[in-house]
Amino acid sequence: MGIKIVEIKARCSEPEKVENILIRLKADHKGTDEQTDTYFKCDTGRLKLREGNIENSLIFYKRPDQSGPKLSDVELVKLSPETGLKKILTASLGVHKTVVKKRKIFFIDNVKFHIDEVKGLGSFVEIEAIDENNSFTEAELLDQCRYYMKEFNIKDADLVTNSYSDMV
Repeated sequence: MGIKIVEIKARCSEPEKVENILIRLKADHKGTDEQTDTYFKCDTGRLKLREGNIENSLIFYKRPDQSGPKLSDVELVKLSPETGLKKILTASLGVHKTVVKKRKIFFIDNVKFHIDEVKGLGSFVEIEAIDENNSFTEAELLDQCRYYMKEFNIKDADLVTNSYSDMV
């Protein structure tokens, strides 16, 4: 399934403050996921297998390494836990990096929020304005992302350019 996402990732010194804002905005809290993302070696983009108690998927994405809101082209396949896929991908491609995190997941309409505690890296917030069926323009997704950046008081200095896999 091809998905268009405009997203940001930012360091977050007060994750409880962001969570309180999401609660005030009546965000739908999907739960807290203990996730392991295994990134595999590939020539273009990033390929990762996400294993969690809420989300399990194989994700391939291309996105520029820039600090502000950025457009990602994503291919995602939802999986059942313990598919055996990790063994096959590890044997065929090799593991590039592994990222372990605790993630609180929230939604407001088509916008997904992550409050992450990443092992070895600290606390982060992610905002993803998601278009799964070509209902939004890139400009509309960008506006959604910027709106919530303002709500959370995210400063340019807080923005992160790279993937967690580049940071560990």
